[in-house]
Amino acid sequence: MPLIADARAQFHADLRQKLFVTDSSGKPSNADKAQATSTALAKHLAQSLGVGSGQSLSPQAAGSEFERVTAKFLEATFLELKQLRPGDWIVHHVTSRAGVSIAQYEQYSHLGDIERAAQETPEIRVLLGLDYNIASDVVIARRPEPDARINVESPIVDDASATRAAIRADLHMRPTLHACISCKWTMRSDRAQNARSEALNLIRSRRGRTPHIVVLTAEPLPSRLASLALGTGDIDCVYHIALPELQAAVECEGKQRHKDLLKLMVDQQRLKDVSDLPLDLAV
Repeated sequence: MPLIADARAQFHADLRQKLFVTDSSGKPSNADKAQATSTALAKHLAQSLGVGSGQSLSPQAAGSEFERVTAKFLEATFLELKQLRPGDWIVHHVTSRAGVSIAQYEQYSHLGDIERAAQETPEIRVLLGLDYNIASDVVIARRPEPDARINVESPIVDDASATRAAIRADLHMRPTLHACISCKWTMRSDRAQNARSEALNLIRSRRGRTPHIVVLTAEPLPSRLASLALGTGDIDCVYHIALPELQAAVECEGKQRHKDLLKLMVDQQRLKDVSDLPLDLAV
């Protein structure tokens, strides 16, 4: 089986271990149990993926487990794409917001100076509203390369040229933030707006290239997916844990407006399957 197909199957198997389960009444853990269409779509999706019964995790535990499984999937896929994206890569599951500052990455290193100044002058902190902790759940970064590796086949850089290039480890120690993956097991419109705010903070605060900013979700309801997937300028794209299976569920259980909305998001490249994510991050 090809790498990504195998990793996708393992990703679903990992989800079925603790996270994606059905309760004693047969309702899946990603369903809005008070919403009939959400429940119907989630049941169809669960049946397609072979989901069994189990005890649903608390919202906090579910979020953490989804992030862990996502990080494992990206380690098994993105890190294997050396022929497409050579480099020294890090896939990091942000298990604690404390101490994980965005200023540790090259494009945002200047924010550390601002943060220190604000600590000394509270008025500045109030004015700027500083909050630069990494909000995304899984991040991918690239470590800089030593000059010896850059020059391995022929002389490319020396002490007098390209001295500000972030990829040179001899001159810059910080990794470059390549991608931020926000993991949302389910989605409500208010939570979707949080993802937009996080994305806009990353875009506005950078000095250099904007990292990939994406969302991965198991939300079954197209209208809730649309609250984040439609529109451009902040989120690169929304990815679903099982898009073909969701399309089949919507075709079978959804109303016409759900079918039309899902088709629009897919046709406009605003909603993709989790299997597309590693290759998209290699661009």
